[in-house]
Amino acid sequence: MEEHKINWKLLIPSVAIPLLVGGAAGILTSPMMKKFGEVEQPPLAPPGWLFPVAWTALYTAMGVASYRVLRSAKPQREKEKAIKLYGLQLFLNFLWPLLFFGFGFYGFSFFWLLALLAAVILTAVKFYRIDKAAGWLLVPYILWLCFAAYLNAGVAILN
Repeated sequence: MEEHKINWKLLIPSVAIPLLVGGAAGILTSPMMKKFGEVEQPPLAPPGWLFPVAWTALYTAMGVASYRVLRSAKPQREKEKAIKLYGLQLFLNFLWPLLFFGFGFYGFSFFWLLALLAAVILTAVKFYRIDKAAGWLLVPYILWLCFAAYLNAGVAILN
């Protein structure tokens, strides 16, 4: 990848897509947030304002990672496989808050989150093989999903 020249026509949609996916899920679930505020939370549950901040940073990192993969000099077929897996994890990511917040399926959404975590780990591995920095950019996302799984399990057990 050419480090010195940024392809803005590719970078902007690469970052915008995950931000739009997350934003759409947030808009769809925002009416349910008041109800969720009434459920019992596990220890270490962060304040509500932290979630949009963290997710914005994570979605931005995802977008930069996908941009780096798309800009890579690796074979197109390898990049296509990685981007398809990336798309799958974005789809799983979009549906999780609907299942958790929207429908209150706390137990089911925990297992959905584990599937999402597996898809993100596989995506990170594929991205890393194409562009090491792209793979590393997904590590905070993986760590956040592990924390989210703890929170999800806690809510499922306590409620």
